[in-house]
Amino acid sequence: MKLQAVILAASLVVLGASGCAVTSGQSSVGEYVDDAALTASVKAKLAEDQTVSASRISVESMKGVVQLSGFATSAAEKQRAVELTRSTKGVRRVDDSIQIQPKTN
Repeated sequence: MKLQAVILAASLVVLGASGCAVTSGQSSVGEYVDDAALTASVKAKLAEDQTVSASRISVESMKGVVQLSGFATSAAEKQRAVELTRSTKGVRRVDDSIQIQPKTN
């Protein structure tokens, strides 16, 4: 239930901020909404996982292809983010551009 609430809230924020504008590469408003919902679902999964710093990883989606970018503190964190993304319903492919940047004290 908590995951559904997070997904719904994230979807509303994304849709409200964008005004449902269709971007380059998207053929319809419906496709844009699908991409926004997919992005929200992936972000929610990353945020719920204790081993992934979701605030350091960006998520973009287009036509079921999810682009991950940003920074992970370890190879294990990077791999976990990719695994969580791949396990999300609707993801056709994951393009991983996450860089590893260990924590500095």
